[in-house]
Amino acid sequence: MLEQLLIFTRGGLILWTCKELGNALKGSPIDTLIRFCLLEERSGSNSYNYDAPGAAYTLKWTFHNELGLVFVAVYQRILRLLYVDELLSMVKREFCEIYDPKRIDYNDFDETFRQLRKEAEARTEDLKKSKQVGRPVNDSKKQGHVKKGGADGGNKKKSEAKGGSDDDDDNRAGHNKLENGHSNGHHIETDGSRGLAIGNGKENASVNVGAFDVSKLQKLKNKGGKKNDTAVSDSKGAKADPKKKATKKNRVWDDSPSQSKLDFTDPVENGNENIDVVAANQGESMMDKEEVVSSDSEDDEDEVGKGSAPNSKKKGWFSSMFQSIAGKANLEKSDLEPALKALKDRLMTKNVAEEIAEKLCESVAASLEGKKLASFTRISSTVQAAMEDALVRILTPKRSIDILRDVHAAKEQRKPYVVVFVGVNGVGKSTNLAKVAYWLQQHNVSVMMAACDTFRSGAVEQLRTHARRLQIPIFEKGYEKDPAMVAKEAIQEATRNGSDVVLVDTAGRMQDNEPLMRALSKLVNLNNPDLVLFVGEALVGNDAVDQLSKFNQKLADLSTSPNPRLIDGILLTKFDTIDDKVGAALSMVYISGAPVMFVGCGQSYTDLKKLNVKTIVKTLLK
Repeated sequence: MLEQLLIFTRGGLILWTCKELGNALKGSPIDTLIRFCLLEERSGSNSYNYDAPGAAYTLKWTFHNELGLVFVAVYQRILRLLYVDELLSMVKREFCEIYDPKRIDYNDFDETFRQLRKEAEARTEDLKKSKQVGRPVNDSKKQGHVKKGGADGGNKKKSEAKGGSDDDDDNRAGHNKLENGHSNGHHIETDGSRGLAIGNGKENASVNVGAFDVSKLQKLKNKGGKKNDTAVSDSKGAKADPKKKATKKNRVWDDSPSQSKLDFTDPVENGNENIDVVAANQGESMMDKEEVVSSDSEDDEDEVGKGSAPNSKKKGWFSSMFQSIAGKANLEKSDLEPALKALKDRLMTKNVAEEIAEKLCESVAASLEGKKLASFTRISSTVQAAMEDALVRILTPKRSIDILRDVHAAKEQRKPYVVVFVGVNGVGKSTNLAKVAYWLQQHNVSVMMAACDTFRSGAVEQLRTHARRLQIPIFEKGYEKDPAMVAKEAIQEATRNGSDVVLVDTAGRMQDNEPLMRALSKLVNLNNPDLVLFVGEALVGNDAVDQLSKFNQKLADLSTSPNPRLIDGILLTKFDTIDDKVGAALSMVYISGAPVMFVGCGQSYTDLKKLNVKTIVKTLLK
């Protein structure tokens, strides 16, 4: 049964709801649809599943872009109503005929909707009945056809065996094909082929060519037996005469005396004396510097392009392809497809995941279809402007996450602000944790590190080195300990010492590693951190979707809480190595909905900055 159907404008004004239905929806499916689909350019699929306590809804919608209207239908997911799509299109057609922008009351549409609903339900019932009636008839026909074919095949087989020599070669070839067709259905292909072989000597010869020779099988067995015997004898000999594995010796160059083993690891007791503090002299972090975006370089490139003969044709990747398309009254999907295909290819060259690029193009097409094109406006420029607006909406954080403000709020409650760094192997979690610690130090925030990577060799020593350089206390328990308990003890220690922030370093883990993902979920559930940061490489392409989606899925599935903690923010590393391949930022934000809070762009402690949305969008569409 249909739970609700409503019509509202893109500005949020509700024009009409079905009073007959009047079912009180559990939760807020409409608000969730607007927040997570319509505003974040996920409207290309036209279907959304919403889970609420005690209910599971499916929402379907359609747009009228010229009038700016949205039509949404809500129903129980378990029902699988087949007439919803047809009903939405019929409601859209009828309502747009009576729509007036100055009008607010549409009570007279109730009767029209009642008729449309009955008509859609009747069509669905007729379709179901026709399918149910058609199924047994088709099955009986198929069975009769097969049986008849089997009988014919048997008769033809007998006739071919009796008088195969009297027919000419063409007839034999035709009967051979037909007979093989029937015998395949009844698993008697070998009998049919034997009948043909007896009837004709030529066919018998051809069959013998394709047949398997038993003598070859005997030869293969003998060869295999010899190989097995030799293998067994070799294994016995190896057991009887075991040899010690020779250890690899160090190479000696030019008869020089052997050197002692290289080991520059400082002991824990004297570490503070041997390493100088250099972080204090590295200056201001790039997080506190405003990035100035200048278009001088782009203008210079354009001038160079105009001045040179071979590049004079490249005025723009849209205009060069669609210069002839302009002046369409209403945009149709076929008009948008060439521009969207070029746009998708362009996004993929910028390292955007293919799945994300395709969904974005579908969403832009849904928002432009049916709109009127202004005079002297090209379709290419319209699509590019729509995509630019969509990218800005996606990359702009939906909620403000001000770490410094939250740290001071936690300090007033006399508890530390806990940040957990998670991610796959080798992305730079420990290094960027030190950068975040340095940035917090610049704002007079006391920081403590927690070495919860008890899995990787050298992880504790690496974090200990950063702590000594930054003169930050570190809580460690060594290796092969429970990371969740280490983090819990670190938070208790920070509470006693009065530390403002606890930065928890975790082991790198692949998204498919079940034991390590279970340990991470336990750490998050037990300690309930204030912020869960996913550390990801800016170099990653399609794998960004898999990493983030599976991390979120595992955190949700393995959580014991009804409201599981998911990834709150993203830290992009190695951003200085990708040139214009900035698509990983878009892929990660789109798939998770979490904002990019930090961007690592170098090897020193100051190389940490904010994400500039305008720069990313300009680079993606350049």
